[in-house]
Amino acid sequence: MDNFTFKITTATEAHLDYAIIITEEMEESAKARGTGIAKRSPEYIKTKMMEGKAVIALTEQGEWAGFCYIEAWGHGKFVANSGLIVAPKFRKYGLARLIKKEIFKLSRIKYPESKIFGLTTGAAVMKINSELGYIPVSYADLTDDEQFWKGCQSCVNFEILQMKSRNNCLCTAMLYVPKPEQSQKEDLALRNDFKKNIKLFERWTRLKKYVMLNLKKTKNKTISLF
Repeated sequence: MDNFTFKITTATEAHLDYAIIITEEMEESAKARGTGIAKRSPEYIKTKMMEGKAVIALTEQGEWAGFCYIEAWGHGKFVANSGLIVAPKFRKYGLARLIKKEIFKLSRIKYPESKIFGLTTGAAVMKINSELGYIPVSYADLTDDEQFWKGCQSCVNFEILQMKSRNNCLCTAMLYVPKPEQSQKEDLALRNDFKKNIKLFERWTRLKKYVMLNLKKTKNKTISLF
C-alpha cells in the first residue's frame, strides 16, 4: 500500500478550481452506493469555500483527496457537516475520519452553541460520528427548516421519506448537543461496545435498508392493483 501524506485545511478562494471535481465525485459516489444525496453545484461548493465553511484535503503534490462543508439551518440553531467525500484512490487510508474531525472542529468554532446533526446511510460515518460525541436520534430531533428537507428531493430514496411522513428513511439521524444539554442525553448514547464495533453499524444499516426498501416495494405493488 502506498503511503500518502495529506494536508487538511479550511478551504479558501485558493481552492476554487477543485469545485468541479468535488461535485462530480459526489454524484458518482452516490450512484455507486445506490443511495442519494442532495445535489450541489460547483458554484455552491465555491461559495462554501469563500465563506470559510469547508475543509479540503490535498496531497503534498496538491492533488485533491477529500472535502466536506458546513450548512446552517433554523437560523443557526442546527448545523450539518455535509458532502463528505474522499477521492477513490485515497480511500482506506483513514482520511474520512480525519476530515470529519476537522470539519467538526470548524463547526464548533463557527457555531459554538449550535446542535450538529447528520443523516447518513454509511456505517463508517456513523462510527466516526459516535466517536465525536453524536448520538442516534429520531428525525423529530432534527431541524424543521423546510429548506433542509427540500434538499432530500434529489435523493433516490425521497419516496420512502414521504411514505414515512418525514419521520424515518434509510438514513440514520445522529445529533451532537453542546454541553450542558449533552449531559442530559448521555443515557441515549451508544453503548461502548457498539462504538468500537463497526460490524454492528453495518448490521444496522443492512437491516434498515431491507425494511425500508421492502416497504417501498409493498406500497408499489398495492398501487399497481388499482
